[in-house]
Amino acid sequence: MIDLAVAVSFVLISVAGMGFIWRLFRGPSVADRVIALDGLLMVVTCGILVATAREDSVTSLDTVLVVSLVAFVGTGVMARYVERRGG
Repeated sequence: MIDLAVAVSFVLISVAGMGFIWRLFRGPSVADRVIALDGLLMVVTCGILVATAREDSVTSLDTVLVVSLVAFVGTGVMARYVERRGG
């Protein structure tokens, strides 16, 4: 039962990743692309967390922390850039 839940989770994460990649390349504005990049980083974080739960280990939690912090800081910096640029 757990294997089915992990497989379904990976499928849903893949669909979300494809949606964010589509928005990243087709976004009409820079703000849309920034949000898509942030969402894509969160999808990567969720994928690492599901893989960590499947393996029943905590070795990848440091990676999750670093990716989350990079996403947070990067989104803040890009939001500031978009605000100053005006679009």
